[in-house]
Amino acid sequence: MTRITDTFLANKKMGTTTFITYTVCGDPNMKSSLNILDALVESGVDIIELGVPFSDPIADGPVIQRAVERTLKNKVSLYKTLNLVRLFRKKNKDTPIVLMGYMNPIEKMGYRRFSTMANQAGIDGVLVVDLPPEESEKLTNSLKKNNIDQIFLASPTTDDLRLKKIVRQSSGYVYYVSLKGITGSKISNIKMVKNMVGKIKKFSNLDIPVAVGFGIKNAESAKRISTFSDGIIIGSSIVELIEKHHNTSTIMIKKIKSFTNRIRRVLNKK
Repeated sequence: MTRITDTFLANKKMGTTTFITYTVCGDPNMKSSLNILDALVESGVDIIELGVPFSDPIADGPVIQRAVERTLKNKVSLYKTLNLVRLFRKKNKDTPIVLMGYMNPIEKMGYRRFSTMANQAGIDGVLVVDLPPEESEKLTNSLKKNNIDQIFLASPTTDDLRLKKIVRQSSGYVYYVSLKGITGSKISNIKMVKNMVGKIKKFSNLDIPVAVGFGIKNAESAKRISTFSDGIIIGSSIVELIEKHHNTSTIMIKKIKSFTNRIRRVLNKK
């Protein structure tokens, strides 16, 4: 078992929903990025998805796109992202970290080297946005050898046959994209999201947790989704706070902690 599995099991036992957040590595700079990771944990975040900057995103909305552009100007790379996690692990041995990114940097580094370095840095899971399950065998095997979960995306347009394949090949959790759109959009049909989460759980025989991302922007939407999902994922709202307050790090950290504390409180009242 990985730290990801342990976290979901512990929260299930306590009757609370797992709280997952997303930030882009190196936004607004490497020092602040490390401080943000610490602040997220202090304010009740269970799992952190850390974005690896890449120049050609698929589903990122303007808020996250601008964050990626800021980090690329500072030459933040996959190597620097792994190093940031190493620094984080000096103080924190427990909070799961999931790398979220694209195939190009991993291909360039090589599957074996990437998986080994990720394990050594303290990475618990990997989510490659543009790697479909059908083409993932080599990376999956390499990650498994290093006890790293591989997380796959499911969406409202995923048919049943492919959904079963995604569930079968995922480990850690299934990331359900709640809407047809980009990050930062708003969920318009909660009932449809609930039905799809139920279908994923049915196909997995409840063996793998389902976390819902995209469109969860505040405590109200987090609370509604938490009534039927194992985890909720919030990214754009946090990245937007970083963008607004990046010039004053103390205020930025304070705003992030206030926002995530509010989410944690409503999840604990499930």
